[in-house]
Amino acid sequence: MQTGENEQALRKILDMTRLISIVILLLHFYYYCFSAFEKWGIENVFMDRIMTTIFKTNLFSFFLKSKLIALGLLTISLLGAKGKKDEKMNCKKAAYLILIGLLLFYGSEWILSIEIDVNFTAILYVTVCSIGYLLILSGGILLSRIISQKLNSNDIFNTENETFPQEERLLENEYSINLPAQYFLKDKVRKSWINIINPFRALLVLGSPGSGKSYFVIRHVITQHIQKGFTLFVYDFKFDDLSKITYNAYLKYRNLYKIPPTFYVINFDDLSRSHRCNPLDPAAMFDSTDAAESARTILMGLNKEWIKKQGDFFVESPINFLTAIIWFLKKYKDGEFCTLPHVIELMQIDYDDLFSVLQTEKEIEVLINPFVNAYLNDAVDQLEGQIASAKIALARLSSPQLYYILSGNDFSLDINNPLAPKIVCMGNNPQKIQVYGAVISLYVNRLLKLVNTKGNHKSSLIFDEFPTLYLNNIDSLIATARSNKVATCLGIQDSSQLRKEYGRELADVIMNIVGNIISGQVSGDTAKQLSERFGKIMQDRQSLSINSGDTSISRSKQLEAAIPPSKIATLSSGDFVGMVADDPTCKIVLKTFHCSIQNDHDAIAKEEAHYEEIPIIREIDTMKIQKNYLQIKQDIVEIVAAEMQRIEEDPLLFKFKKKT
Repeated sequence: MQTGENEQALRKILDMTRLISIVILLLHFYYYCFSAFEKWGIENVFMDRIMTTIFKTNLFSFFLKSKLIALGLLTISLLGAKGKKDEKMNCKKAAYLILIGLLLFYGSEWILSIEIDVNFTAILYVTVCSIGYLLILSGGILLSRIISQKLNSNDIFNTENETFPQEERLLENEYSINLPAQYFLKDKVRKSWINIINPFRALLVLGSPGSGKSYFVIRHVITQHIQKGFTLFVYDFKFDDLSKITYNAYLKYRNLYKIPPTFYVINFDDLSRSHRCNPLDPAAMFDSTDAAESARTILMGLNKEWIKKQGDFFVESPINFLTAIIWFLKKYKDGEFCTLPHVIELMQIDYDDLFSVLQTEKEIEVLINPFVNAYLNDAVDQLEGQIASAKIALARLSSPQLYYILSGNDFSLDINNPLAPKIVCMGNNPQKIQVYGAVISLYVNRLLKLVNTKGNHKSSLIFDEFPTLYLNNIDSLIATARSNKVATCLGIQDSSQLRKEYGRELADVIMNIVGNIISGQVSGDTAKQLSERFGKIMQDRQSLSINSGDTSISRSKQLEAAIPPSKIATLSSGDFVGMVADDPTCKIVLKTFHCSIQNDHDAIAKEEAHYEEIPIIREIDTMKIQKNYLQIKQDIVEIVAAEMQRIEEDPLLFKFKKKT
């Protein structure tokens, strides 16, 4: 009717066609069973004249001709049949009916050859042939009830519809990270590449434990950047998983550097395989703001809940106090004793001597003034509230092993110094994360200050399990380090983990400003956030409508999520989704990907089987460690004694004495 055709007239034509088919079949019966009809008295002169006329048309020139014409007209009439549609109806039943009907319809010919009673033969032939005709008619009507256009029921998860073209070119430059992959486009598997051509816009690697962050992504960031001549800093949360990869890649590719880098490792558990480094190196501290940043980093690392309370009186007070201690030791004898162990020990002396010694340095007078006033005015509770939290937190670092690592200076943290490039690995221990994490945070904070400067060698900073560290102003590093050729790779399990450690605001900033994202299986808000970031694609939609007279299937296209949150939450190990950033010299149109990264497992296993262990750096024994520990304590005693003597001799200086 929507095409302008007269549906009622078409139905009448089809009914007429079927009626003609029946008439021809009845004429067939009358002609070939005439003897029986004659006995029954059904024949008459008028009918005979009609049959004579029809005979001249050669309708009965051979036995099957009239049957074929009747069947043909029946078939034509069935083409327009519209039975009630049924989703469960299939062709099998209709085919059986039509097949049996054809056998009866055409196989009934042998009945006429039986030499029995003419009446019985005619009745049997007409009955069998009519039953066959009716079965063919029933089968044809059943075919009209079958839904000819079915929905695609095989793709129950809409997998094929959610596929999209991805970057299949290998785009490589002197900084890029290129990961081979394969993906589905409709029902075909195609090869692709994840081209991180601008790693300086930061790379965020997400994925729940076991999703393959380290094995499929981070290890390739390490090896490819070393191969391309980067200096490197690697935070190895589960030492020595990444450190061993880094060390062996360094051995393999160090000959490619113009100036071969030196490999250093910090390991607090096995001191014989660890270098020593002073994170408070006075040569790298240029003013009191550097001391303030170091103080904030170490205390925030030891007290993660303070991150969300920055600005509070009882958070900022211990930071200022620790800043004063650090800056005093930096100025004392040109920083000869400016190490974290000396800072910890100096904080533990009596307030009388401590404030007397600190007031000799005019640059920290403003910092210690609130504490001095509280002390002189006998506000002990307030003073303890301000200082004790810092003393208690730092007391956890008072161990001979940590003192030994923190008080030496085998190397400086300027890893991208063009004249002395370095590859540095720092190992943590998940069982001692609260202590080691805070110290490593201090190392990294000082390292970032030195690395993020102009005119240095290209460098790469890789942080596995990034939320276990506290890095002050990490968002500024990501935003500004690009111009200084500093590539940052952050590995996290979930954005909720980042919010827990850094607070919602800073976590959201980190998630949103990174240019490159590679994500394995994540769920919840992280999956929703990523799905929104990846955008939408045009997808086909179908709807099926069944009524008593007709069936309609409507098709449309509409924008839907390219990678729904449910897809991200069910990724297998090795499957990743993400988005890459490009740069003006190399535009990438297909930035989004959903693929499986292809690792050569046999080659990696063979390579790991031949890995060399990180070498022993020095022979160390308990006595040497203990001697260093006691020497630091003795240094503080001598510093206090020397300063107190100077106070006694200088009338411009004065000794603090608590009011009684």
